[in-house]
Amino acid sequence: MQCRNRKGLAVGCLIVISTVSGVIALILSLVDIQTVYQPSPNKYGLVFDAGSSHTSLYVYQWPAHKENDTGIVSQIHICEVPGSGLSAYADNAVQAGEVLKYCMDEALSIIPSEVHKETTVLLGATAGMRLLKLQNETKTQNIFDAVSRTLGTYPVDFQGARILDGTEEGSLGWITVNYLLGTFIQYSYLNSWIHPQQAQMFGAMDLGGASTQMTFQPAGDIEDKSTEMVFRLYGFDYSIYTHSYLCYGQDQALKRLLVYFIENKSSGNVKHPCYPNGYTANISLSSVYNSQCVLTAPDDIGANVTVEGTGDPSGCQMAIKHIFNFSECSPKSCSFNGIYQPPVHGEFYAFSAFYYTFKFLNLTDGQTLDITNSSVWNFCTRDWDKLSANFPDENRKRLLDYCSSAMYILTLLVDGYKFDSRTWNNIHFSKQAGNADVGWTLGYMLNMTNRIPSEGPSLLKAHSYNLWVAAIFFIVLSVAAGLVAAPLHCYFRNACSGQGGLA
Repeated sequence: MQCRNRKGLAVGCLIVISTVSGVIALILSLVDIQTVYQPSPNKYGLVFDAGSSHTSLYVYQWPAHKENDTGIVSQIHICEVPGSGLSAYADNAVQAGEVLKYCMDEALSIIPSEVHKETTVLLGATAGMRLLKLQNETKTQNIFDAVSRTLGTYPVDFQGARILDGTEEGSLGWITVNYLLGTFIQYSYLNSWIHPQQAQMFGAMDLGGASTQMTFQPAGDIEDKSTEMVFRLYGFDYSIYTHSYLCYGQDQALKRLLVYFIENKSSGNVKHPCYPNGYTANISLSSVYNSQCVLTAPDDIGANVTVEGTGDPSGCQMAIKHIFNFSECSPKSCSFNGIYQPPVHGEFYAFSAFYYTFKFLNLTDGQTLDITNSSVWNFCTRDWDKLSANFPDENRKRLLDYCSSAMYILTLLVDGYKFDSRTWNNIHFSKQAGNADVGWTLGYMLNMTNRIPSEGPSLLKAHSYNLWVAAIFFIVLSVAAGLVAAPLHCYFRNACSGQGGLA
């Protein structure tokens, strides 16, 4: 009887231990479950910026899970397409598509092959193709057809090629600047994305080859609604002023300036005060009057003329003002040519040719308007021989045009956009903001992500580390108790059987 009691007590204790351990392990497996988010796969986008003088391909990446329906996009690569801008292939449309292959192959070598088919690819053409369309719609369409055939052969989500209007180009550049500078959204110390309270928006000024764009958020209402654009990004609405000036890009403006000198020469050679003293060149009239921005054409368009530089900054500035019309702005608030513009407000990023010209002249470090003026005027008085000797590695055409470009920029910003000595230092001449190039392409991709379905991260159910350790401990204890209980039961049964026989 005593043996049976010891047997029952021992086995009962082990069964209780095993049962309790199993119950505890089961409870631990059900409580305090935490949700672990598996990192979302990245999405990619390729944007061709088909400008008037060249084409660039930008590669963007963003997480599939988006913040407030707008992707957190970053630039990971840029490729310069060989050759000229697309409009240069007006008479050889097939080549317009072929030249894109180099950068497409390079970009797809960077993007994981398993996401190629869902990679968004688009091409946007700007002022160069706008001008070609005004001149010949058939040739324009042939170029886009060739581009579409080429890009359509790649295993990507090609969403088409088209011309961006000037308003799009300006407003998307504004989006890019403010995105990169964190005025839309910022990462907080609480490890979450927040909208900066009362964030000051930055203006954006773009100077391309055929057009220039002015975009900013005014202090007051926008009176001319045709210059207003409204966006919704990261859950907030934005109303901005924007206008694009076709034919006022750097290349077209300087072409029109040369036409002015040709048509106003008294006799002999063409005197060009914006060219360095000592520069002389023979040029064909057909190369000057080959643009939709030049409204006149001489009878002897097949002739050549000799152009002589005189290095006269005063004469250069006076001539540049002739390609603007400032008389229509009084009394209303406007820039030039009667175009409405509210007073400039806030800080501005000036990029593209604004930056490249002033960078060469070492004027991108916050110099005052007076110092900038003085530096440009001094540069414009230098002789061609000395310039060539001092800058032997600089492209000859760019070196020739730096005076004209700098004086044009000063006239555009001061007389056109109405910056003065007080507001001049609100302009940041820059190629980049943050770690990405400034332009319309990133803004376009940001806008495009609003139309790409948001993929939430996949959910995995998981426990915290400590609970897993505790659960495993009790499971092991339960199994061990069960393993001990079985032989112990047999032992006591044999022992008790033997004891019973002796009795």
